[in-house]
Amino acid sequence: MLLHDTSLVFGRHVRQTLRSRFQIFFGILMPLLYLIFFGPLLTGLPLGSPGDSWQVLVPGLLLQLALFGASFAGFSIIIEQSTGVVERMRVTPVSRFALLLGRVLRDTLLFMFQAVLLVLAALVMGLRAPLPGVLVGFAFVGLLTVALASLSYALAMKVRTPQEFGPVINALTMPAMLLSGLMLPMTLGPAWLDVLSHLTPFRYLVDAVRDAYVGRYATAHMLHGALVALAFALLAMTAGTRVFRRAGA
Repeated sequence: MLLHDTSLVFGRHVRQTLRSRFQIFFGILMPLLYLIFFGPLLTGLPLGSPGDSWQVLVPGLLLQLALFGASFAGFSIIIEQSTGVVERMRVTPVSRFALLLGRVLRDTLLFMFQAVLLVLAALVMGLRAPLPGVLVGFAFVGLLTVALASLSYALAMKVRTPQEFGPVINALTMPAMLLSGLMLPMTLGPAWLDVLSHLTPFRYLVDAVRDAYVGRYATAHMLHGALVALAFALLAMTAGTRVFRRAGA
């Protein structure tokens, strides 16, 4: 029943996404703009990280795609609450976990597709990375999407309006982006900022994907990144499911 319920919810939201081509296009627009206009500025600069400028920038852009895209996924639930869709779902016997999982899987599929487009564009601009490293990067994008989308839906169930939801997400995502070293390695900054960045889980994911893009897989960064990503996804899914069950949504 869980698989059946999840497939129903997943299919419904996939159909909604396919009818909204603007969501697919504009979701990848910001990382592409960074790639086109910011990437060439880094060419040849000493970035304090293994690999060339593209192998430093593209992993950060991949995780930026998941960070901002998945964090704002909860807007859809706020709209469904205002139109009565959530109320109708409350009276159905569908699994509450499936209501969350179906949405999260749709988001993961969407951002994985956008991540593939981003990497293809980066290859055209000069990125050279081993195929296993690229696949590792996609895996981290998927895990980060699962975690952040789950938390985003959980938060959206707690607020009443987009005006409440948006500022909270902005207040959380912007410091996370700046402290994780998405654009540039944190080792370029002062020591206190580098130390502070280790308090955010995204730093470990960024370091792991950058190692993968230069073909380094058996490293401490990779181990720490994988453990943090798996733990973060598990905890977020657990928290999101608990909110959905209590809300009866």
